[in-house]
Amino acid sequence: MADCALKQQITADMKAAMKGGDKPRLGIIRLILAALKQREVDERIELDDTQVMAVLDKMLKQRRDSISQYQAAQRADLVAQEEFEVTVIQSYLPAPLSSEELDVLISQAMSESGAATMQDMGKVMGLLKPQLQGRADMGQVSALIKQKLA
Repeated sequence: MADCALKQQITADMKAAMKGGDKPRLGIIRLILAALKQREVDERIELDDTQVMAVLDKMLKQRRDSISQYQAAQRADLVAQEEFEVTVIQSYLPAPLSSEELDVLISQAMSESGAATMQDMGKVMGLLKPQLQGRADMGQVSALIKQKLA
């Protein structure tokens, strides 16, 4: 059985939200646990912390996409709900990297992989993805790498 402290933390927080009567927080925590369980059942595996962060990262991206669509439709009520969900999901992820830290990691990965052209972008992303999981928006990272390789 994989040791997954993050999943245990989420479960403990669900119990605390139940006891405290925090229904909005309880709802999103249940959504998180359902997504984790779905992935475990689909792939017939026990998730470790890295895989849990990948699921949370995906949920975060979905919420951010929804926020931009709701803002375009001028639905402030739905934007507020999605933003609340983003804050709850982010509380389980490591602190985001600053742009300076991100820049340093990208430069290190580029020198490590010997990347010089756009064809080498996959190598750089392969090195960075495990380090940045849940700590940076991979779309933003990709844009930064393209900028450096161009």
